[in-house]
Amino acid sequence: MNWSSSSRSRIAGAGALGRRSVGAPATETLDRHFALPPAEVPAAENWAAHGERAPRAARRASSVILLRDGAHGVETYLGYRRGMSPLGAVAFPGGSEEHDDDAPVDWFGPSPAQWADRLGILDHRHARARIVCAARELFEETGVLLAGHDELSMIENCATREWMELRQALAGQDITFAELLSGRGLALRTDLLRPIARWVSPDFAHRRFDTWYFAAAMPVRQQACLLEDKGTWSAWKTAAEVLQQRQTTALGDEVDHEQTRGLPLSQITTPAVEVILEKIATTRGTIAYLAHRRELKTFHPQLAQVDGEFMLHVGVSNASEGGACWRSR
Repeated sequence: MNWSSSSRSRIAGAGALGRRSVGAPATETLDRHFALPPAEVPAAENWAAHGERAPRAARRASSVILLRDGAHGVETYLGYRRGMSPLGAVAFPGGSEEHDDDAPVDWFGPSPAQWADRLGILDHRHARARIVCAARELFEETGVLLAGHDELSMIENCATREWMELRQALAGQDITFAELLSGRGLALRTDLLRPIARWVSPDFAHRRFDTWYFAAAMPVRQQACLLEDKGTWSAWKTAAEVLQQRQTTALGDEVDHEQTRGLPLSQITTPAVEVILEKIATTRGTIAYLAHRRELKTFHPQLAQVDGEFMLHVGVSNASEGGACWRSR
């Protein structure tokens, strides 16, 4: 079984604490443990009881961390996701790839080949699908469209009734993202996305995603809003404030769903969201976060037992997000 051999003592606050020796370097990797959402405990128990076996296949997915500067720090857009989403009940916009995400689209910014090199993906078509999936899910769930008529322009005012109907048609698969863009003479602004990290769902999960997380600044003349008839809660939240309340049920109670009420942060989201929020909270601003030159890593949380309780173990760097320039290859 994939048990962690590190600390067997109870980890107070689940995702809040790690282990670091006195005088350790600032970029040390910490052993972190995160509490499981209650709905995931039966799957973890079943996995442990029946021994190690082949996990279910993980679907390719993309998620976008939408950022803006606020009065109390960098803010990010979070939303509630129904059901047992591998992205978490409270998460950044995102979802799994659709069959037509690898269709050719007009494109500004790093080429699919450059993205493939940056993400370590051998097939350029798969790399293109990751980027298209990210932009499509962002538009579908928030109305934010990273596209323009040329390499310097950005579409404006996507909050009209016409655009909402296009989002609904996209969600219902009545139109493809490529058709939506080409019909309005638009091309993706892939230069506005920054790769952050890849997270693969734990092996025991019944639904698993292989997710690339990207970050983007909130376009000045657009606004984010829920998709009518599908979304039930979303909000701009200051990362530092969410983390200050991580031991409380404040966010879960605000979302006010059965999956979230009365639960702390670690039990309503995934380690990916919590770790990314921690990094956002350390940055000096949106531009600094996007410009930071980071090593792209793959994280694969492992099931662990801590004092008889199932938790997720992740090795996470404690380095802060600075302002060194990111360069596409």
